Amino acid sequence: MKGQYVQMSDFEAVDFFSDESLVADPYPYFDHLRSKCPVTQATPMNVLAVTGYDEAMAVYRNPAFSSCNSLAGPFSGLPISPDGGDDVTELIEQHRHLAPMAEHISNQDPPLHTRTRGLLNKLLTPKRLKENEDFMWRLADQQLDTFIKRGSCEFLADYAKPFALLVVADLLGVPVEDRDEFQVVFGQQIAGELGEGTTAHNPLEWLDEKFYSYIENRRREPRGDVLTELAQAKYEDGSTPDIEDVMHVSTFLFAAGTETTTKLVSAAVRIIGEDPQIQASLREDRSKIPAFLEETLRMESPVKAHFRLARTTTTVGDVEVPAGTTVMLLPGACNRDERKFNDPNTFRPDRPNVREQIAFIRGPHSCPGAPLARAEARISTNRILDRLGDIAISEEHHGPASQRHYDYEPTFILRGLRELYVTFTPLD
Repeated sequence: MKGQYVQMSDFEAVDFFSDESLVADPYPYFDHLRSKCPVTQATPMNVLAVTGYDEAMAVYRNPAFSSCNSLAGPFSGLPISPDGGDDVTELIEQHRHLAPMAEHISNQDPPLHTRTRGLLNKLLTPKRLKENEDFMWRLADQQLDTFIKRGSCEFLADYAKPFALLVVADLLGVPVEDRDEFQVVFGQQIAGELGEGTTAHNPLEWLDEKFYSYIENRRREPRGDVLTELAQAKYEDGSTPDIEDVMHVSTFLFAAGTETTTKLVSAAVRIIGEDPQIQASLREDRSKIPAFLEETLRMESPVKAHFRLARTTTTVGDVEVPAGTTVMLLPGACNRDERKFNDPNTFRPDRPNVREQIAFIRGPHSCPGAPLARAEARISTNRILDRLGDIAISEEHHGPASQRHYDYEPTFILRGLRELYVTFTPLD
């Protein structure tokens, strides 16, 4: 399956943060940047864009780069620029609170990041993940039951979004009686929407209030449930976190887990619906599903862009990076670097080095929820293939195979379908 390209005449004039022509298919633009240099200035904001695999790995592993601007990049509001000397560490620490969602783990640096990561690991224990996986199998069938008799669905609304949200709600122990409210309230804002510049309104505020209430209540009145375990979790040194710290870990896991899994599962179903040969192969041999999902992550990385700020002057590859420079990492571009992945724009379910893809980031900030997302996608794919036969893309909504069209979320942070209409034959 070849990538679907939209031709553009002048990539030099493109503003990655506002140009809607890149939304449907950003990959030619990524290729253009890489053809200049895997580390090159891009967009009118003059961020340093990283489109090369090895170069991205170098950034992930280099402590010279701070994650203080991870989500907002050049829109972080930090008064730091590349002309501030060879070390801006002190400036970062003075002003990091100004960045959107500065309180969350994605924006933290060691030692605070290490401390928070340790707390998060206490939530994602093997025992809890196993219990949650058992819930996933039941939930997958319950969600499929809501539309299977119709022989068609809009996959994101009917399956991917509610499934991903309820999985994380179960993992964190959200009371069953509250989950309908979560489905109504959560997910109303697109992170990094084009033209908006930044996430000025924090989409996690409602979640923060809910989880603060949960944790405060369980510390006062333990109930022997998952939320009580969350409330009583301690740091590695045995100290008790502030309620706010536990709240922020919970809400970020909730938001990040819901978004990325929705995008992974819907991308996988689109590929299954587009390619009967791949669909038949997966139906015949379910052991191929994990590798298929890794290739899906490589081809359609849910995180389109995230950022770092050079705290000291350093180098990436052969490029000098002055302290104070905003660096934009593009996992979807790095995962299509032909120096790392042969014939990178072709979907190959049997790609030998596919597990080296970096859709879930690498280094200290590698996604702690990656095992959860992989389990959700694996279980969903299995049950979808068990119960839905002859899965196909709806020509009514997306056009015939020769003229297929899809709408993607207009955001510079994430890569994901807005809708996916499929038809199928119920197998029940």
